[in-house]
Amino acid sequence: MERRIAWAVVSVPALGTLAAAAWAFKTGVQPIDLALCGGMYVATMLGITAGYHRHFTHRSFQARPAVRTLLGALGSMAGQGPLLYWVAAHRRHHQHADRPGDPHSPHEGGFWHAHLTWMLQPTPEDWVRVVPDLLKDDLAMSLHLRYFAWVGVGLLIPALLGALAHRPLEGLLWGGLVRMFLVHHATWLVNSWCHLVGGRAHETADRSTNSFACALLTLGEGWHNNHHAAPAAARHGRAWWQADLTYGAIRLLERFGLASQLVGACEAKDQP
Repeated sequence: MERRIAWAVVSVPALGTLAAAAWAFKTGVQPIDLALCGGMYVATMLGITAGYHRHFTHRSFQARPAVRTLLGALGSMAGQGPLLYWVAAHRRHHQHADRPGDPHSPHEGGFWHAHLTWMLQPTPEDWVRVVPDLLKDDLAMSLHLRYFAWVGVGLLIPALLGALAHRPLEGLLWGGLVRMFLVHHATWLVNSWCHLVGGRAHETADRSTNSFACALLTLGEGWHNNHHAAPAAARHGRAWWQADLTYGAIRLLERFGLASQLVGACEAKDQP
């Protein structure tokens, strides 16, 4: 099952992007298509960065059930796999970063292994050991079990919005599959590029790096060396110039009373 999901994650958005490019060559691209792609990109990227990663994986902040549901649903709409699968793989990455057992280290299998092909050779996860908290979390389990439904919603929304403007096909392609393709490869750069190229502000046991360009594409996840130095910290961009829009979104939720207990860097160094 995991192998089939991985092949779908890799191939379907890529084929959709090729179809969108061919259609655009024939008919051009409308501004609404680019707007749908950009809007859905930001929304689902936040679902991965604030939801799947900082909230569900590292427990960097607490949130009200409605916010947890929204973030988990948006993360599922990104199409990177069911919640427990994603969290388990990322926690294992931190446990064995750039050593044997790391599911996606470029120093163990090369750039393309870390970027993409590791998913096509899935390793069974011991969920009782790796994600025991989520197995007891009814909301997280509901999101995990309804993953395919949420992926469908993430494709239906831009198709319907596109239908209001002109034709649903373009909305589906640009706001759905092209957006998914871009979100995938941007976040996968954290696994590959951000363990090979960039600066290292902190001496960590792994070879993680910080990348300004990757941070812009991933709303702050590219400050990966900072993250490995303090995995549970809600904020990845430490310096004033290290843009971290995900942290900004979390702080906004906190201001409106929708998030709380944000973990600071000093508290996070010894947490998973």
